[in-house]
This record gives sequence, structure tokens and C-alpha cells, in this order.
Amino acid sequence: MTPVIIVQPAAQRDLAEIADYFAERSLKLALRFAREAARAFHQLAVMPEMGGLREFANPDLAGIRVWRLRGFKKYLVYYRARHDGIEVLRVLHAARDIDRILGS
Repeated sequence: MTPVIIVQPAAQRDLAEIADYFAERSLKLALRFAREAARAFHQLAVMPEMGGLREFANPDLAGIRVWRLRGFKKYLVYYRARHDGIEVLRVLHAARDIDRILGS
């Protein structure tokens, strides 16, 4: 069975903004980022427990996992495991205020 990958609208916006940022520097870099994100999503959907559980003060955020993108170590995928795959919530730079962003 093919795993399900749900990319929430906020994560889609994150991906587009990051790709645009990289494209201003190098189209090749932006394409590599997009390929790595897609590869990581598929890998995580097949084995959702790969990412580490992240604890938040907000109980609504229980079960969120985090994964660093290979080759883009400062970019983190925040997702929830599902019985049939994953739900990608956000893709964010590690320097951002993750608690504030995900808590809102």
C-alpha cells in the first residue's frame, strides 16, 4: 500500500517560500531542495517513527515529530504520524521561533 502524505497549506506555503528564496540564489539549489523535501516526505511516510518526538507546552501539539532535511540541515519538517502515512504541518528554518509558530 502506498503511504499517504498530506501536506497542510501552511507547509505548502513554507515550501514555496523556501524554494523562492533558494531560486533567487540558484535555480539548481531550489530544485535540489524541492527534491529533498519530496524524498524526505516519502521516507517519513514509510517509516513515520524516524523523526524525533518534539515536546510542546501546548497539549494540542502532542505527537508532533521533527526531521532535518538532508543537505539542508537548518530546515526542519514538522509532521504527525498517521495510521496510513504522515501529515506535514510545517517546514521551517531551525532559527525560527518554533513554539510560537506552531502554537498559534
